[in-house]
Amino acid sequence: MAERPIIGVGRRKTATAIVKLREGQGNIKINKRELEKYFPLFYHQEEAIKPLLVTELKDKFDLEIKVEGGGITGQVDAVKLGIARALSKYDASLTSKLREFGLLTRDPRMKERKKYGQKGARRKFQWTKR
Repeated sequence: MAERPIIGVGRRKTATAIVKLREGQGNIKINKRELEKYFPLFYHQEEAIKPLLVTELKDKFDLEIKVEGGGITGQVDAVKLGIARALSKYDASLTSKLREFGLLTRDPRMKERKKYGQKGARRKFQWTKR
C-alpha cells in the first residue's frame, strides 16, 4: 500500500491550491502539467517553490498540486503557502525557518466590494455641475 501524502492548502485572493507532498525525486506537477509549463516565467517558478529552496528539500519530495481560481500571481502565492504548510506538517522543526522567511503567513488582502451609488469600491460617478 502506498504511503499517504501530506496535504497543505494555500489561498491567496481568490486562488486556492491543494498540495500533496510525497517522498520522491523532486517532480512537481501542477494541474497535471510540469511546473515549467504551468508557470512559464522563471520568477513565478522560483517564487512558487521557495519553501522547498529555503529548507533545501527540493529533490526529496514529489509534489502534486491542484490550483484553481484567481490569476497567475494569486495562484503562485497560493501554491507557495500550500507547500510551506505541507512542509511544516511533515516536520515541525522546519516551521521556524519557514516563518523566518514569511512563508507561513496568509496574505489577507482581498478585493474590496463595490458600494452602491458608486462606480466601484472607491470610484464615484462623475460629478456634473449643471
